[in-house]
Amino acid sequence: MRVTRRLKESFVAGLILVAPLAVTLYVLRILVSWSLQFVNPIVVEFGLVETAANVELAAQGIAVALIVSVITLLGLVAQWSVGKHLFGNLGRTINVVPLVSTIYGSVRQVATSLVESGSQFERTVLVEYPREDVYSIGLVTGEGRSSIDEVAGERAYSVFLPNSPNPTAGRLVMVPESQIHETDMSVREGLRMVVTTGMGGEEADPIDAYDEYDEPVVADPDR
Repeated sequence: MRVTRRLKESFVAGLILVAPLAVTLYVLRILVSWSLQFVNPIVVEFGLVETAANVELAAQGIAVALIVSVITLLGLVAQWSVGKHLFGNLGRTINVVPLVSTIYGSVRQVATSLVESGSQFERTVLVEYPREDVYSIGLVTGEGRSSIDEVAGERAYSVFLPNSPNPTAGRLVMVPESQIHETDMSVREGLRMVVTTGMGGEEADPIDAYDEYDEPVVADPDR
């Protein structure tokens, strides 16, 4: 029995070590696959494979460095008065186009919420979706219109349900106030939980997760 117990404790301790790594690698794999859609065209367009001595991985690394450099440069310019004026006009122009403005505004809002403390989302809530007794994380974006309130029979709210692990995609649902469950999570915490598929929802020291398994590691003379 002692051997069985020790093996079980060792398996659980090992699982705690491996599970976060496996989830991290899974999320990274999705992000890398998505990123290659932008990296590979640059590699082909600029002939970076030949530049990198026909090493495709090196060519992709150069392409990533170019993308990061351009983004950093744009961010630097955007902080100057000229850049603010330029990009401000660009944003106003995009907002004129009906469908494009909706997509652009939604993506920018989610991205801002992930990196900044301020957000246009009001709060993080739980909504029973896609079925009863199953809860999805939702971000309240505002109150519904009076015509929606009449259909719902009470005040309804616009709630954005982000997909995981890509929160820039999701669906908008109109939820009656009585069916919205409040949480103590900030918008940033809610989005972090979505991005990390539930692994990053708590602001806690990762070392604390191993505290309860410290005892089995110490030799016990009674065993």
